[in-house]
Amino acid sequence: MKIDLAAGPLTALQVMQDAAVIPVIVLTDVAHAVPLARALVAGGIRMLEVTLRTPQALACIEAIARDVPEAVVGAGTARSAADVQACAMAGARFIVSPGYTHAVGAACRDAHLPLLPGVATASEIMAAQEDGFTELKFFPALQAGGLAMLKAWNGPFGDVKFCPTGGITAANAVDFLALPNVVCVGGSWLVPIDALARGDWSRVTELARHARALPRS
Repeated sequence: MKIDLAAGPLTALQVMQDAAVIPVIVLTDVAHAVPLARALVAGGIRMLEVTLRTPQALACIEAIARDVPEAVVGAGTARSAADVQACAMAGARFIVSPGYTHAVGAACRDAHLPLLPGVATASEIMAAQEDGFTELKFFPALQAGGLAMLKAWNGPFGDVKFCPTGGITAANAVDFLALPNVVCVGGSWLVPIDALARGDWSRVTELARHARALPRS
């Protein structure tokens, strides 16, 4: 489902629905940010999660937000209200967190940014739901129970939609996307380290095209 970016502020569900995969991006060189984003967009992937795992992350988010308007750049690995505020200032349009706290949720609401909070247990799902979040990141997906856990959660949490991340690959993504409570997956395979190092943007575009074509339930 392709979302109209001009229709107004995005919701977390719209971020998840735009394509089957949200790429999890780790950048150490700001010069790579814009050509990488353009390569992903050329392959049909517009929702880009740039993780706050490097000192260059905020500058990369700012560069993509400024120079690649066809992309929707978001920030991953946000762990505090300060992270959310810094990402909003840099131009991020959605936030992804590895876990969930009330402070992170409140900061996202204050910044008018959709949040995909990370959960790994039923109690964490309930805590996020209490604060109004029903679109969640299941992380780390494989280590926390994988397909079996998501199938089990579909009973008590049938109103929750998930983006599994952590151990998702091109080989197993289809299995996760076939589940009724999975809208999309997050993965780093769209941005191989060697392709980044060589500036092999055509390879990134081809991987994005394959990801865009993955079937969903």
